[in-house]
Amino acid sequence: MRQIENFIAGEYVAAASGRRFEKRSPVDNRVIASISEAGRPEVDAAVQAARAALHGEWGGLTADQRVELLYGVANEITRRFEDFVEAETADTGQPSHVMRHVFIPRGAANFKVFADVVKNVPTEAFQMATPDGAGALNYAIRVPKGVIGVICPWNAPFLLMTWKLGPALACGNTVVVKPSEETPNTAALLGEVMNAVGVPKGVYNVVNGFGPDSAGAFLTQHPGVDAITFTGETRTGAAIMKAASEGMRDVSFELGGKNAGIVFADADFDAAVDGIFRSAFLNTGQVCLGTERVYVERPIFERFVQALKLKAEAVKYGRPEDHTANYGPLISQEHKRKVLSYYAKAVEEGATVVTGGGVPDMPGELAEGAWVQPTIWTGLPETAAVVREEIFGPCCHIRPFDSEQEVVALANATDYGLSTTIWTTNLARAHRVAARVEVGITWINSWFLRDLRTAFGGSKQSGIGREGGVHSLEFYTETRNVCVKL
Repeated sequence: MRQIENFIAGEYVAAASGRRFEKRSPVDNRVIASISEAGRPEVDAAVQAARAALHGEWGGLTADQRVELLYGVANEITRRFEDFVEAETADTGQPSHVMRHVFIPRGAANFKVFADVVKNVPTEAFQMATPDGAGALNYAIRVPKGVIGVICPWNAPFLLMTWKLGPALACGNTVVVKPSEETPNTAALLGEVMNAVGVPKGVYNVVNGFGPDSAGAFLTQHPGVDAITFTGETRTGAAIMKAASEGMRDVSFELGGKNAGIVFADADFDAAVDGIFRSAFLNTGQVCLGTERVYVERPIFERFVQALKLKAEAVKYGRPEDHTANYGPLISQEHKRKVLSYYAKAVEEGATVVTGGGVPDMPGELAEGAWVQPTIWTGLPETAAVVREEIFGPCCHIRPFDSEQEVVALANATDYGLSTTIWTTNLARAHRVAARVEVGITWINSWFLRDLRTAFGGSKQSGIGREGGVHSLEFYTETRNVCVKL
């Protein structure tokens, strides 16, 4: 069983209180790790270490020197690729081939992509007239924002952590990371990478624990933290925003979603079925950008429902190392109970269960894992709980529609606004609908494609701020103006 400690100023340290908590495998519920729970002293030590590094060796590096170190981090992750795959699959229980082909490579790439952004994005310069006719020159410089508190989710822990670490470090900040209590492994392992590459001590720190009255709250409330970036549920984001208001700290949030998928009758049918299947069931539905509401134009509605049913019923359950398996468990027993409660609620509200709705019959010790069936419903009104509330599980409700105007109104009738995926071969319609759906990112005839140079974030209750490319620089730096009288 692994012993996972906090990582502070380049050292792995246990909490002075001695408090620890267990991590159980979502695959079979075995205890696989014991994690040290950071208290206020450890969080304070991590923030102080980050502050010292900011004004020490790290703060004295040039942008080119930081870029070289971040390229080294990415290369070391790649060298230890299998270690990261093993750590991530142990925490999440998802198929290892998904980690190998998507989450770990993209996580490593985040360091290089944002290192390149910092090197190549210019700042502004203006010449202005003055009364004496000589003029003046104004130019902008970017400086690090300071110590960044990074609160990470459990659904794609390494990818979503490095999505924040890459730009934060490239811009010259230091970080204190609070990984989810469900997925501490890759954050701990990254400390070894930082030390191996020679990243100065205190630049990267990790404190483990929970939210309220634990490391999460202690970090977001700490006056030495200059900005907070968080991915997770909207309710937690609201609590963090209240904490950040003390001291007027900046925040960047990617929060919940109840994303719509829209399929028009002229869509490439097979591509649309495959795309909606991925968006609803990838990572066992535990994707913030996933689709839980599907709207299909009436002429192809019945055919589409049956096609998606067949794909859902063909998933192969199995351990992460089973290369024939393409479907894993939920993250925990607690989350399993939540998802199953929505499965029951859907039936209570009168849903037609097209497929799923329960727990699969798993052999041996796998029966103790957090497995649930991929589930499809039809027949519910838009007021139903499973249509309105984020479930974050492998499920979707499918409803027919008759017009473009109707489906846009249905897609927008939610408190959330993170993403949507639209399937049509009518290019003019695609552009019209994309412009009218109230979300941060729209995919047309695709899903989960990400150019890291583009703006990413949610609207309404799905988030605050934008990251990606130059937008990340706007959050992770302060822009200062220098005015020179000529």
